[in-house]
Amino acid sequence: MFPLLTVNKLSMDFGGIRAIDKLNMRINAGEIVALIGPNGAGKTTFFNCLTGIYQPTDGELLWTLPNRSSRTLNGLKPHRITEQGLARTFQNIRLFRSMTVLENVMIGRHCRTATTILGAVLRPPSVTREEKETIEISFALLERVGLADVAHERADNLPYGAQRRLEIARALATEPLLLLLDEPAAGMNPQEGQELEALIRSINNDQIAVLLIEHDMQLVMRLADHIFVLEYGRLIAEGAPEKIRNDPAVIRAYLGEEGIHHA
Repeated sequence: MFPLLTVNKLSMDFGGIRAIDKLNMRINAGEIVALIGPNGAGKTTFFNCLTGIYQPTDGELLWTLPNRSSRTLNGLKPHRITEQGLARTFQNIRLFRSMTVLENVMIGRHCRTATTILGAVLRPPSVTREEKETIEISFALLERVGLADVAHERADNLPYGAQRRLEIARALATEPLLLLLDEPAAGMNPQEGQELEALIRSINNDQIAVLLIEHDMQLVMRLADHIFVLEYGRLIAEGAPEKIRNDPAVIRAYLGEEGIHHA
């Protein structure tokens, strides 16, 4: 495996507050990686830096494609970062609620289509073919996440767990090499959590790397190949689940004696 994403001494300041402090991290192609830590540790801030919502104060985000060509993600707009092969979901679900389930996934295909405004008006055969392909791919993704039967429902009519899966389907529509999941299991019941775990494994089996922020430690310990632990924006531990499970600094900072040994 090669390093898909390399984070070098990344820092993010908000006025006099340092939310991320000289963070170093490497995510290899095909891995499932978890980023854990207490609330306020800087996890979502890191996601926002990685996806271009925030521009880091210092440090470098180095992205390596399968052909081994590399470039920095610093300074790129969010849609350009998506084009590079990074896609994300959000801690607070962000769907186009008045649009249908299918239309939400189709929007995710925008960065992989070539239709221009003029083409949409004149509608040459190439545009028709591309629209048909977009619909077919979007339906296939809905089948994958178990939502094909509600493809024409409004997104805001879906129950909570289904909306989570829809957001994942929309992210997958961008054809990511790295999928960022921000607390995907939050608010899910045990059955939905099991279905989510199976979906993440299925995604990873397609050689898509996954980076997830998650507070469900049992899920993290079952899924992750490698875990990074943040506290106050600093990396305090990293390693395989068994190492993290028994790390005294992690136990003190976040997981708690009882919680870590039962995870």
